[in-house]
Amino acid sequence: MEPLFLVIGIVVLVAVVVDLLWTTLWVDGGSGPLSSRLTTAVWRGLRRASDDNQRVLSLAGPLILVFTLAMWIGLLWIGWTLLFAGGSVALVSAHTGDPADWTGRFYYVAYTMFTNGNGDYTPTSGTWEIASAFTTATGMAFVTLAVSYVLAVLGAVSEKRSFASDVTGLGTRSEAFVRTSWDDRRNADDASAAFDGLGLSLESLSADLSLLADQHKSYPILHYYHSEQKKHASAVAVPILDEALTIYRYGVPDDGKPNPMLVEDARSSAQSYLETLDTAFIEPADEVPPDPDLDQLRKAGVPTVADEEFEEALEELNERRRKLLGVVRADAWNWPPLDEEK
Repeated sequence: MEPLFLVIGIVVLVAVVVDLLWTTLWVDGGSGPLSSRLTTAVWRGLRRASDDNQRVLSLAGPLILVFTLAMWIGLLWIGWTLLFAGGSVALVSAHTGDPADWTGRFYYVAYTMFTNGNGDYTPTSGTWEIASAFTTATGMAFVTLAVSYVLAVLGAVSEKRSFASDVTGLGTRSEAFVRTSWDDRRNADDASAAFDGLGLSLESLSADLSLLADQHKSYPILHYYHSEQKKHASAVAVPILDEALTIYRYGVPDDGKPNPMLVEDARSSAQSYLETLDTAFIEPADEVPPDPDLDQLRKAGVPTVADEEFEEALEELNERRRKLLGVVRADAWNWPPLDEEK
C-alpha cells in the first residue's frame, strides 16, 4: 500500500475535474484555476518570445486550446495512474499474473480511459474494478465535454471576427465611424435626421456586442484568439465603436443626436464587454487614451459641441476609456486609428 500515491492521485483528479467542469459548464465562472493560469502563461510567453509579432500571436488561441485539452487529458491520466499505484497490488497482468509496474499502470489507464480496456491487465478486487469503471466514465465523459467546448469556442471566434469586420468596415477610427453614419442630404430641416440611417446598423452591432460579451464571459480564451489583421480584431473594434458612441452621446448637440435609446443600449453592451476583462486578467491602462478629434467631424459638416464641453464630459469617462486602452494593449495593438488611415 502506497498511501502517498493514493492521496496525490485523488488530489490531481479532483483538481482536473473541478477545472474542467468549471471551464466548460459554469457560464459565469470563466476559466478554471488551472486553465486560467496556463492561458496567461502561454500568452505572455508568446508575446515575450515573439516581440509581439502578429503572425506568431495569431497562433496563441489554437495553442492555448490544444495545451488546455492536453493538460486535462494528461492530468486525468496521471491522476488515475497514481491512484492505481496507491494499492498494494491493484492491477495484475492477465497473462503472467505479475503485478503491474508503472509502465503497465500507464498503459492500463490509457486504454481504459479511451477504449474500455483490452484485457492485458485486470483489477485484483471489486474496489479496483469500480475504480476502472470510473476511469472509463471520466475519460469518455470529459473528452466529450472537451470536444463540445472546442466547437463552441471556434464558433465564437468566427462571430468575434465578424463583429470586428462589421465595425471597422464602417470606420477604422471613431471619427470615421461617425462620419460614415452622417448623411447631410437628410439635414434639410432636422439635424438629427442625418443619423437616421444609423439605426439598423447600431442595433445590429449592439446585439452582436452583447453576444460577444456573453461569449467572452463564458469562454475567456476568446481574449487570446489574436487576429493577424487589425481590422479583424475585436480588441480594436470595441474601442472604435465605444468612442463613436461617446461622440454621439457627448460630442453632438442635443438637437442633432441620433436615437438616444439605441446609443445607450450600445453603450450598455460595450460596458458588459468591459466587465469580462477580469476573467482574462486584463487591467486598465495607467493613462487615458487620446481624445477623439472633433475637428475631423466639423470638416465633414457634422455638428459638434465645443471642444471644452466635450473634454469636460470625457473626464467622467476616464476609467472606462482606460479599460478600452487596456483591451487594445492586452491584445498587442496600439490605440486606434488603424495604421493605414491617418
